[in-house]
Amino acid sequence: IQVVESGGDSVQAGGSLRLTCEISGYRYWTYCLAWFRQARGKAREAVAHIDGDGTTKYTSSVRGRFTISQDFAKRTVYLQMTDLKSDGSATYYCAADFRMTVCPNLSDDNFDHWGQGTQVTVAS
Repeated sequence: IQVVESGGDSVQAGGSLRLTCEISGYRYWTYCLAWFRQARGKAREAVAHIDGDGTTKYTSSVRGRFTISQDFAKRTVYLQMTDLKSDGSATYYCAADFRMTVCPNLSDDNFDHWGQGTQVTVAS
């Protein structure tokens, strides 16, 4: 299974960006897909989760501004980010786990498969 993120870029505060994560090599119907981010000097944090039923979770700081979605046929998960703030500057990672039937708490980062990350820089 391979996880590859793309879409990171530099953007002005208030702008929008869409991240894409392509996941190859799986045929499971139950899973949890997630976006995490890690800013320089800070711990990695979960941003959003989506499971096979389409149930989503968001960390409070992005709720209402970020949207996680998936295209199962394309084995792709997206993170649409709007109204980006300077604290959104980070490396964003896509993660996948096919042991889970539902996503865990946002504080749980015990995912089996991770991408290499894509950099988002928000200029104020």
